[in-house]
Amino acid sequence: MLIIGIAGGTGCGKTTVVNQILDQLPEGEVGVISQDSYYKDTTHLSFDERVKINFDHPRSIDFELLESHLKELKKGNDIHQPVYSFIKHNRTGDTILTHPRKVMIVEGILILTNPELREMFDIKIFVHADSDERLIRRLKRDISERGRDLDEVLSRYQNTLKPMHQQFIEPMKEYADIIIPNNKYNTVAVDIVKTIINQRLV
Repeated sequence: MLIIGIAGGTGCGKTTVVNQILDQLPEGEVGVISQDSYYKDTTHLSFDERVKINFDHPRSIDFELLESHLKELKKGNDIHQPVYSFIKHNRTGDTILTHPRKVMIVEGILILTNPELREMFDIKIFVHADSDERLIRRLKRDISERGRDLDEVLSRYQNTLKPMHQQFIEPMKEYADIIIPNNKYNTVAVDIVKTIINQRLV
C-alpha cells in the first residue's frame, strides 16, 4: 500500500489536488481519508464549550485513532471512519466503512505536524496558496456549507486560523517531498505525483 499525505493551509485547495489525482488513476485503486473525520470526540462538552475549541491546533485531532486506522488498512483490514459535523462541532456517531486500497490518500491541514503519522507517508505533499486566496475560500465555504456568519469566520481567522497556520502548518513545508502551488500551473506537479503512483501500482 502506498500512503500519500496531502497537507496545506485551510482553503489552499487540497481537495482540488486530491480530485485531480483521483481523476487520473484507475477507479477503485485509490482511497481517501480526511483528517477532518478525526477531530476528537467532544460529546462530554456542551455546544457552547465546543464552539470555543481551537480546532486548528494539533491537539484537536485524534492522531492515535488515525494512525491505528492506517495500520489496519495496511494489514488489509477494513476500518470505520468517524463522521464529523462542523455544525455541531462533534462526531455524529455514524461511521463510513473504508476498504484498503493500493493507494490511500490522507488529507488535512495538520497531518504533517504529527511525527508518527509523517513516518507512515510514502509521499508527503504540501499545497501552497496565497493567504488572501485561502481566506476568501474559507469565507465562502464556512458561510455556505457550515452555517457560519461573516463575523464568526473573520474572528476565528484572526484569533486562531492565522496564528495556528504560522505556528504549525507553514513550517511543515520542510517535511514535504513535493510542494504544489495551487494555481493553473500545478498540472506538472500533479503529473509527477501521478507518475510516481503509477510506478508503485505496477
